[in-house]
Amino acid sequence: MKYPKGSKINHTKQISYANRGMSLENDINLSNEYYLLNDIGIIHKKPTPITINRVEYPSRKDAVIKEAHFKIPSTTDYNGIYKGKYIDFEAKETKNDKGFPLINIHEHQLKHLENIVKHGGIGFIIIRFTKYNKTYLIDINPFMEYVNQKKRSSVSLDYIEKNGYIIREKFNPRLDYLSVVDEVYFKGDNV
Repeated sequence: MKYPKGSKINHTKQISYANRGMSLENDINLSNEYYLLNDIGIIHKKPTPITINRVEYPSRKDAVIKEAHFKIPSTTDYNGIYKGKYIDFEAKETKNDKGFPLINIHEHQLKHLENIVKHGGIGFIIIRFTKYNKTYLIDINPFMEYVNQKKRSSVSLDYIEKNGYIIREKFNPRLDYLSVVDEVYFKGDNV
């Protein structure tokens, strides 16, 4: 199609997989910023540990990392403190409409979350089903109970709906997962 000054629209769309999962991550980061600014909790995104192998310096003030590798497998995405308790969780998005594929989470991450709970912390997974625009918090214990029943390749959406907790989207905080943490881990507490 041509427009008045001869410009054309390019109808070919390139698909990029570079930022998959960034929508949920962005919502959590905005929520964490809100929680921090309002003195509600201190929760941060964990940096991924990398070793830099090669750096180029195109100018005196600019450095560009050209080659790097992961030092060790990272544990989970987020950790911090809320109401005096250590909190640790993984955040995942899926386009799957039937369940959460276990290929999306690593065994060492699940083990890490189980160890957090074993030592008195709070450990859970936040899963967003993008097709339905629904986000759930599920405690690591029922999640692992389901996974360990049989060798499974996914956790069904039905199971997550019954054993998880829906996280509502709001203006501020964007994804109020700490209100769900209150419901699940602090019910009856006046902390």
